[in-house]
Amino acid sequence: MTEPVCIEIQHVSKRYKSSQEDSLSGINLKIHCGDVFGLLGPNGAGKTTLISILCGIIPASTGEVNYYIDGSRISDNERKSRIGFVPQEYAFYQELSARQNLDYFGAMYNIPKKDLKTRREHLLEVLGLEKSADKKVGTFSGGMKRRINLAIGIIHEPAILFLDEPTVGVDVQSRNAIIRYLQQVNQAGTTIIYTSHHMSEAEEFCKHIALIDHGKVIANGELKMLKVQNAVSSLQSLFIKLTGEAYRD
Repeated sequence: MTEPVCIEIQHVSKRYKSSQEDSLSGINLKIHCGDVFGLLGPNGAGKTTLISILCGIIPASTGEVNYYIDGSRISDNERKSRIGFVPQEYAFYQELSARQNLDYFGAMYNIPKKDLKTRREHLLEVLGLEKSADKKVGTFSGGMKRRINLAIGIIHEPAILFLDEPTVGVDVQSRNAIIRYLQQVNQAGTTIIYTSHHMSEAEEFCKHIALIDHGKVIANGELKMLKVQNAVSSLQSLFIKLTGEAYRD
């Protein structure tokens, strides 16, 4: 049985004031509850712009995005507390410890102190940060910084989680640990929208994908079916076949 829709993107376009062309043009997508949905495409395709619109960071020029939780449409204000966002850039305070960062961001979501302590210690443990929890995160390795970035994005237990290149620049061990934990988060019921340039990682992680190029959706559906329809054996082959081999800036 198909799960209900949790995000409905209707005719979304975006043109920045400084540009003569649309960064996004007429995007229509439906993302179902409990999915791991990959938004993939070359550099400059519009992925980050679309995620920024979905998270409410920037407005769309035209079109609308509707969110549904438990079958009911939610307001923009409620959306802010029900979604999590893990950006590609580090979003924490370098001079604070891991515990202090989690306490700070948890308080922003008005999480009761007792619940916040429980969630904080759980995340520090499962993400392998408990031994360094009281050290300044500015001293952390790249993999540790990625993991605290993730912990901050999910401290409030969001129903929908956006991930923009969550494993960029980390070692194999950290990447495996992050993806393994995200799979657990998804299995617990969180819908995940993910973007990455790691095609093998995306192929392992995502159930459905949308390929975006030049601001338009050029493929959308279950990954297995898209590979069959395009007679390719891997996501990387599908990506190259549909977006070409030319360099991208």
